[in-house]
Amino acid sequence: MDDATRTSSPRWPRVRTPDPTLGRSSRPEMKPVSVERVPGAPAHAKADVDPPTKPKRQRIVLDDGPVAPVRPYLHSRSELAQQTSWGATLIADQIHGLLKIGVLFALLTVAVVGGLPLVMWLLPDFARLEVVGVPLAWLLLGVAPFPVLGGIGLLFVRVTERHERAFVDMIEHRG
Repeated sequence: MDDATRTSSPRWPRVRTPDPTLGRSSRPEMKPVSVERVPGAPAHAKADVDPPTKPKRQRIVLDDGPVAPVRPYLHSRSELAQQTSWGATLIADQIHGLLKIGVLFALLTVAVVGGLPLVMWLLPDFARLEVVGVPLAWLLLGVAPFPVLGGIGLLFVRVTERHERAFVDMIEHRG
């Protein structure tokens, strides 16, 4: 590719001409201005003016008044915010507690929902029972799990929120 093609092609950057003011001072040249002198005050007017006096010194105190006591829970909050080893231990304990609650509720859910088909398999006579013309197995496996799962979910949320509230109360030293 020759230089003529390179410069005419829009893909190649064009070479800009340098700024003519480059390297020069950005201030315009200052020309001296002529100042007209004002005549002084007459001699009889100078006697009437009092000499300037210094203002009386005043002491200025910048005080906001009494300082509020330091809250005791700020130490624990700063430990958490600064991610110190103590703060990391507090967070790890919180996560461990929530994990334990989650695993327990998962096992409860598996036992309740997974136990229904097991009961139907172990007790075939129980599975053949009908309620209002509908097999009991269909009712227990198709309808009953939804309110049970909703109840387990609600209970899980309440227990975890109680655990988190206890953690916050411990951090803020609320008995």
